Amino acid sequence: METKTSISIPKPGQEGEIVITGQHRSGVISARTRIDVLLLTFRRKQPFTHFLSFFLNEVEVQERFLKFQEEVLEKCSMDHGVDSTIFQNPKKLHLTIGMLVLLSEQEIQQTCEMLKQCKEDFIDDIAGGKPLEVEMEGIEYMNDDPGMVDVLYAKVHMKDGSNRLQELVDRVLERFQASGLIMKEWTSVKLHATVMNTLLRKDPNAEGRYNSHTADGKYIFKERESFDGRNILKLFENFYFGTLKLNSIHISQRFSIDSFGNYASCGQIDFS
Repeated sequence: METKTSISIPKPGQEGEIVITGQHRSGVISARTRIDVLLLTFRRKQPFTHFLSFFLNEVEVQERFLKFQEEVLEKCSMDHGVDSTIFQNPKKLHLTIGMLVLLSEQEIQQTCEMLKQCKEDFIDDIAGGKPLEVEMEGIEYMNDDPGMVDVLYAKVHMKDGSNRLQELVDRVLERFQASGLIMKEWTSVKLHATVMNTLLRKDPNAEGRYNSHTADGKYIFKERESFDGRNILKLFENFYFGTLKLNSIHISQRFSIDSFGNYASCGQIDFS
């Protein structure tokens, strides 16, 4: 009524386009803009469904991670909040580039195409057609008080000391933000692999730093019991988790695992 148009929407469960017809071009454009804004608002309120990631679950790293867990429990289990429930599942170790809300098969396909485009436009140049050799070494925490930590992560850097991994992920992030598929929250990717997360204490399948939203898009911070990370940070500051060859970026699906116990992948591009 407000834009003097007729808007035809496919019935639920039916594929097809939304068709806007009207007497005046301006009315049709206005209706289209209003629908785009509605969709954007809706998308922002949806919980993330997928994320772009590198898998870090090579055998050597999984073994070193279990060694890290064993030693932490041996030396620091008297520290407040430290127990075996808050360690990441070694099969799920990963590096996140960015979080996505993909609401249809078509959008998953669009994401695959965009990754392929990134590969052609700049990834091949940066990676030189070879896997990126990285080291996972040292730990850091997410908040500002080492005595009350919720997320502890391992650091990842290029073995050759170059900035290529950071450059690559930042350019992928920039490309996806420009397309609207990833929200513009940060301009750079913080390269980290979560190794301990207090959300796992009550729910071994929990993910991320917050795990649900209200209908109006606010994050619900679940009750979580922090742990005292001071001794861990002192004793394991430079712990070596191993060397990895990063050869694929995956579109990983949240809350879903494959037959190897890793996040299920809906698509990927390979460097070599």
